[in-house]
Amino acid sequence: MKKKNLKRWVIFIIPIIIGIIAYNYIYQDHRDIEKEKPEFTFSSKEFIDQFLNDATSAEQKYLNKTIQISGVLSEINSNNFLINNSIFCQFKDQIPSTVKIGDDLHVKGRFIGYDDLLEEIKLDQCSINSK
Repeated sequence: MKKKNLKRWVIFIIPIIIGIIAYNYIYQDHRDIEKEKPEFTFSSKEFIDQFLNDATSAEQKYLNKTIQISGVLSEINSNNFLINNSIFCQFKDQIPSTVKIGDDLHVKGRFIGYDDLLEEIKLDQCSINSK
């Protein structure tokens, strides 16, 4: 009789434990790129040149990595901007009104890909860092 009760408890508890482990694995905390140390630091020209020489290998090398770049702001919208007409930086929040076209900036973000059609390097979760 006790073995049957123990077996029922085991059959009941094991799926619950597996469910908890699966939930914690699937719903991990998101990365906070702003607080991460950049894995690579470049001037915008150096970064752009790598993609002009070999876009495929550069994309594989930097995909999902935290990158810090410095360059001149060439276009600005409410929550994204372009650096040197080739690096698209998307922000979670609105860009501060103190940032103007022509400013020399240091930006940190996560590399998410290279757009062959527009010839743009894409970063998301960007933040502006002090020089």
